[in-house]
Order: sequence, then structure tokens, then C-alpha cells
Amino acid sequence: MKITEQDVLYVAALANLELTEDEATRLVTDLNSILAYVEKLNELDTSTVEPMAQVLYEESPQEGTGESHDSNAEDERSRRNMKQVLRDDEVRPSLPRELSLSNAPESAAGQFKVPKVIER
Repeated sequence: MKITEQDVLYVAALANLELTEDEATRLVTDLNSILAYVEKLNELDTSTVEPMAQVLYEESPQEGTGESHDSNAEDERSRRNMKQVLRDDEVRPSLPRELSLSNAPESAAGQFKVPKVIER
């Protein structure tokens, strides 16, 4: 799929952005190169790559594989000592709506009322 200048200008208008001709041209080139790179990545065989749910590990993902690089030895030791810092999910009471809305300058229908910030 090729991105055209018309596509860029359409999305810019949706985002309420004003682009110069040079910026639009550069974005077309940049976005097309990104899409070409993604297409290259799609050619890779990832059937042997184990899916990940988290990027944090309790221990290094390479621990026990015998792989060690002298230049990265200190970083590797730090990763081995890193513990996962995510807290357990638990239901806790939240701030009552009436109390939080009492701090708002304006509220309506049980929600915060804010001024319009985008004008066309």
C-alpha cells in the first residue's frame, strides 16, 4: 500500500494540522519507507519465536544459555538481579464521584465539564 500526498493531507486535516508542501512531501516519503520496512519484517519467519505477554522479566531471558558478552557483562548482571516490579491486581475503593466532582470548576450530568479546545 502506497501513501499518497492526498492521504497525508486528509489525515492532517482530520488532526487539524497545517502542513507545508515540503512537510507533506517529506511525510509521504517517510511513511512509505516505514511501510516498506514493515513489509520486510512481515517476510521473517517468526514461527519459532515464543510469544511475550510482558517485557519485564524476573530474571534475564538469556540466563542459563551460557551466552555472555564481555562488553555487556555488567548490564547482564543487572538484568539478572532485576525483579519484576508490577503489583498484584486487586479491587480497591475509588474516590466517590461526588467528591471528585466537588473539586471541578464546572460539572454536568455527573461528569467534568471542560471548555472546547479544538476550533475549526
